[in-house]
Amino acid sequence: MIEKFRQSWALMKASAGVLSADKELLVFPALSALCCVIVAATFFVPAAFAGLFEHFSRDHIDPVLALLGFLFYLVQYFVIIFFNTALVGAAMIRLRGGDPTVADGFRIAMSKLPAILGYALISATVGLLLRALQERAGFIGRWIAGLIGAAWTIATFLVVPVLVSNDIGPVDAVKRSVELLKKTWGENLVGNVGIGLVFGLLAFAIIISGAILITAAASLHSTSLVITAVALVVAAFIGMSLIQAALTGIYAAAIYRYVEEGEVGAGFDRALVANAFRVKA
Repeated sequence: MIEKFRQSWALMKASAGVLSADKELLVFPALSALCCVIVAATFFVPAAFAGLFEHFSRDHIDPVLALLGFLFYLVQYFVIIFFNTALVGAAMIRLRGGDPTVADGFRIAMSKLPAILGYALISATVGLLLRALQERAGFIGRWIAGLIGAAWTIATFLVVPVLVSNDIGPVDAVKRSVELLKKTWGENLVGNVGIGLVFGLLAFAIIISGAILITAAASLHSTSLVITAVALVVAAFIGMSLIQAALTGIYAAAIYRYVEEGEVGAGFDRALVANAFRVKA
């Protein structure tokens, strides 16, 4: 466990080195989060006012709600994949020695719109099927859906870098992502889990610190201090989430460069990246 934590910390620092050189990369996950909120409000606020959720039942599938849910998943995934493509595209430029701008990232993402839409369609279908399995199959269904979801995440880890670097469709990109993982590191994505572990610990630290801060503010019987404390905690969570999303995208770009081109780019140690994935015995 200690060794895994050290490796995770090293990976995060290497990704942070790239992010430090291009802080504007944080714009992409920030805009992605904002657009996701707008999309959710656009779908669910009108639906709620129209009373579409009043007769919701897990035992009976309402065709209108099913269609609404699928469209929501599709648009939401499109937004997420679009901004992730922009992020990875800009990161690729940096890893190849360039100096990317936000406009470069958007230019790359715009050039991949058909592939992004196709991949969003695939992701929305998989996501909706897993959600249905979770809701309708009880504890066992949730467990199976969790395993399938984890396998899907691992299998598609390199889809966006593949789409950024090649003129291929989403189905071929998924196949290529699986091939690259099998070819080099197998299925156990230690590096990505490690980064998640680091940020999980940071989230725990924010929760503890926030609880102490809010309790202290409440003890002073000051509403303004309590509001300020809560705002600081929320801001810390938002900032941490944006950094994690950016670092994960940078790391995915570096992994792709390593397996396809034999290079990982500035800030990354070749041996560290090679050992970030371990083939199961």
